[in-house]
Amino acid sequence: MKKYDAVIIGFGKGGKTLAGDLAGQGKKVALIEKSNKMYGGTCINVGCIPTKSLVHSAELAEAFHFDSFEEKAEFYRSSMEEKQRLVEMLRKKNYDKVNASDNATIYDGTGSFVSEHEVLIQLENGEETVYGEQIFINTGSAAFVPPIPGLSEAKRVYTSETLLDLKELPKHLIILGGGYIGLEFASFYASFGSKVTVLQMEDLFIGREDREVAEAVKTALEKKGITFIMSAGTKQISGDREAVQVEYEVGGKSETVLGDALLVATGRRPNTKELNLDKAGVETLPNGAVKTDENRRSSKSHIFAMGDVAGGLQFTYVSLDDYRVVKSALTGGSYTAENRNVPYSVFIDPPLSRVGLTEEEARAKGYKNVKTASLPAPAIPKAQVLQQPTGLLKAVIDGDTEEILGATLFCSESHEMINQIKLAMDLGASYKVLANQIFTHPTMSEALNDLFSAVK
Repeated sequence: MKKYDAVIIGFGKGGKTLAGDLAGQGKKVALIEKSNKMYGGTCINVGCIPTKSLVHSAELAEAFHFDSFEEKAEFYRSSMEEKQRLVEMLRKKNYDKVNASDNATIYDGTGSFVSEHEVLIQLENGEETVYGEQIFINTGSAAFVPPIPGLSEAKRVYTSETLLDLKELPKHLIILGGGYIGLEFASFYASFGSKVTVLQMEDLFIGREDREVAEAVKTALEKKGITFIMSAGTKQISGDREAVQVEYEVGGKSETVLGDALLVATGRRPNTKELNLDKAGVETLPNGAVKTDENRRSSKSHIFAMGDVAGGLQFTYVSLDDYRVVKSALTGGSYTAENRNVPYSVFIDPPLSRVGLTEEEARAKGYKNVKTASLPAPAIPKAQVLQQPTGLLKAVIDGDTEEILGATLFCSESHEMINQIKLAMDLGASYKVLANQIFTHPTMSEALNDLFSAVK
């Protein structure tokens, strides 16, 4: 049995970064990845990078104003080819970076625990067991497919991962789920030229967001031609090679919708099913995630978990920050996963970005003097220059301390702007710092002057 200082299960952002770091220190590292199509993790292969490549191409598709669906479909095919080129290039780059170290060994296979320190690797031809002094889990998450009658048998049904392999532009894309993943796909497929229908079980649109901003988002997406059917309980799915049909119920009335592709975007679950965590004595949460402390240490002190599998926010940069948390724990540092300000962006058109609390959340947490400020995107000069005046910006302030509690930006380039607010929050700065900051002109960032000057 080969023995390693560190066994890392999963080639995601946190895992591959940790592998490179430890190997660079001279430690012997085993990095296990069950698919040679997943070097670099979900983000590079079936998540952030391919979808954002398609978001960019979809923006170009709208700008080109194609006359026919055939022209749109051809551009979509070329966009998928460019997406694939980008993914394969980054996948190889990630593999080569780890493989370049003499101290790192990459195993193509599925890892599962045999004991606290032993991991069995199911290889393409046979199996091998390795010993890890320390073990790190970075297996990410997988699409959750609900048990809807007919779903598993129907044709033309996709998850957010498998839809990225579809070479033909759907004339009508049906999406189950109005969460962030579903909205991103709805937005860029509508831009490519597909008719899009979103079926959402809940009656509240993006329920975790500020209500005023959520309504602005829904209105903007509807203007793109996206149809939202709320409080829709899916009853049956049927589909052949020609079409897919969804039967649903709203208010006790049965309805059907027919399309040529169905995206099931009903959430993602931590990828722990194949790990046999019970054999290592590792405790899990009700959703299957590894239970960890603020140092991302599991119930076994030598086993850690990073990223989606640890049950937190499912973003690749959280996995990267979990690497920093783990590295701090290994070196006796004090950096932990507690009280992090984690920004996020939903790449719809325009993008929706947020960090911290909404007004409702701030009041629910007991803040006594909550102040807010709002700014319509049309009031931003750069938004007019870009001919992208859609949106709304909102900030939430602790009136007693002047600290920023949170902000939601629904506007062009919000995914860049939100990082400046996150930095101000990390520094504990007064909102007046942004209200009086000197920004270049004309930029979207200078809207922060007006937004935070409007605090009341």
